[in-house]
Amino acid sequence: MSSVETTPQTTPAHTHDDGLIRPQNSGLNPVLTREVSVEVPADEVSKAYSKVVKRYSKMARIPGFRAGKVPDSLIRSRFAKEVRQEVMDSLVQERFRQEMVNSSLNPISQPQVIELNLQDEQPLRFRAQFEVAPEIDVTGYESVSVEKPNVELTDAEYGAELDRVLDSHASIETVEEDRPLVDGDWAEISFKGARRKTDGETVAPEAAEADEFEGEDVLVEIGGKNTLPAFSEALRGRNKGQDFELEVAYPSDFGDVRLAGLTIDYDVTVNAIKRKSYPERDADFAKQLGDYDTWEAFESSLRENAVNGKKQNAEAESKGKLVDALVERFQFPVPESFVQQQIDVRLDRGLRALAQQGMTREQMQTLDFGRLRAAQRDEAVKEVKASLLLDRIADARDLQVKDDDVERELMILSLQSREPVDQLRTRLQSDGSLQRMREQMRREATATALYEAVA
Repeated sequence: MSSVETTPQTTPAHTHDDGLIRPQNSGLNPVLTREVSVEVPADEVSKAYSKVVKRYSKMARIPGFRAGKVPDSLIRSRFAKEVRQEVMDSLVQERFRQEMVNSSLNPISQPQVIELNLQDEQPLRFRAQFEVAPEIDVTGYESVSVEKPNVELTDAEYGAELDRVLDSHASIETVEEDRPLVDGDWAEISFKGARRKTDGETVAPEAAEADEFEGEDVLVEIGGKNTLPAFSEALRGRNKGQDFELEVAYPSDFGDVRLAGLTIDYDVTVNAIKRKSYPERDADFAKQLGDYDTWEAFESSLRENAVNGKKQNAEAESKGKLVDALVERFQFPVPESFVQQQIDVRLDRGLRALAQQGMTREQMQTLDFGRLRAAQRDEAVKEVKASLLLDRIADARDLQVKDDDVERELMILSLQSREPVDQLRTRLQSDGSLQRMREQMRREATATALYEAVA
């Protein structure tokens, strides 16, 4: 787990985006739940009703009445539901905030109105529940440590980096020789696949598209690390023009969730045999790769970049282990509202990835979101705990994010999104994203400071 991925909202959240308090159905952590009972005198309720009715009377356009002359009694009967809603929104919102100030409470979740009695000329009574922040004692956090990672680059790791560069500049050429496929070859295939259904299984119409797969001129590397063994075994020894059938049982953790855990029956045709051709490792190729006069100069630069990359990755992994150790060390109740927010973040990230893989909206609608949310819960709890701990440690160390650092991050985002930086700043400020970005930068800085101190 890495601290840079934790994103719960830690600023008080009193209302919905529209500014209204409404009944909620999500759970709260009982240990952190607080409840208030509020009563508003009948005369204030009546004043609020009269104010809303008067405004409706001025705006209402009802046949038979001049503008602004609609009787209050008609407004109260025709717009009873709307008037009551506005009175409730204004009075509950105002009195809840006042109660929070009077009681010195600071909700971190949306207030949930669990009981409400509102009638004109009668006192308004309501009860609301909400979560408060847990008390977190981080005494002894300095003693939590991790081993310093080994950042020495091995020959195998350098070779993998070099192979990556060579592969990206290789050309795939057709093998004219009449011979069978061998390891290292690329088979250009066409296929049609169908999901094998269990006996008696029925499939919803909107999911039918997910039951059939086909492709034209798809390249498959024989024995490649990214090739399923079933495909390599079935293609190895085949000749151009051969047709054959293939059964593939995909593992449950397969990267494409549309195929994970399924068995697919394929009809495959080998259209061509191809082979990669690599450029010569000389000065001419080095100049194509950058400002290098010799191949040796490029290799030196590649090795240096690989060393730096390994160092960054190793340190990021160690920071994650350090944060995990903190989460294990310190126990405290976790706000359920934060957990649900983090589950939303993780699900949104996962759905975006599925969309990039080609999953349609209709296919997504067939997913079991209850199961998906449950599967995300454990990691979401860890991420929330990590964020709360890092926030508390940052307070203890009086660590703050400099405005210049925030501006630098905004400039990077502006260049990436091609959105003017002033426009980007205004947009992020309006929806609260700028504050969350600052909080996240503070957590990352805290994790870095801890790592440098204890590694």
